[in-house]
Amino acid sequence: MSEPRWLDGYRGQTTDELIALDGTYRTDSIVLAFEQAIADKAVRIGGTQHLTDAERVVLSVEALEREVNSDGYDGLFRNAAQEVPDVVSALTAIGRDAVATLTGSAIEALKIDGPLTPEAIEFAMEIEDDERDDRLEELDRAYYESAGDLAGPLLSFISTNRDQIDLTQPTGAGSFSEQARRTLRGFLERLR
Repeated sequence: MSEPRWLDGYRGQTTDELIALDGTYRTDSIVLAFEQAIADKAVRIGGTQHLTDAERVVLSVEALEREVNSDGYDGLFRNAAQEVPDVVSALTAIGRDAVATLTGSAIEALKIDGPLTPEAIEFAMEIEDDERDDRLEELDRAYYESAGDLAGPLLSFISTNRDQIDLTQPTGAGSFSEQARRTLRGFLERLR
């Protein structure tokens, strides 16, 4: 059997069409396509607060995997603070409790007093704190040793929660770019 190929980004597939590519394409590339589609959807609909819980799980887990594998927990907190408040529950949702515990410990190292918000995370990371940095490096090593691949459990979660992940364009009004074209066309017609 041949090695699965890399899926080169999201191309307008539905949730079920992307899930069906598992086995033909690498799981991590399929999950990345979901992340891209959901991030695009968030832009179209005015932010991640309008996404379903399942869609936010995808964004949070993918942000964690991308950032921690690249720059450790420090990178997650500096580059994806908006995803951090949901990341522990997202990891639990995909059945990765040990990684959720590690990530919770990393969040505790920030010593945030009050609600865990992106702003609080950014503020905490602006403070020089050698003790925090040492603790995050220790947790990075534990993550690299134990986290493993999160793409498989995440794709299983997506498959189980497919009814809560809608990648289709909004019906009726069309996408933002279609709306913009219609508005521009109407404006130009009035000028004639």
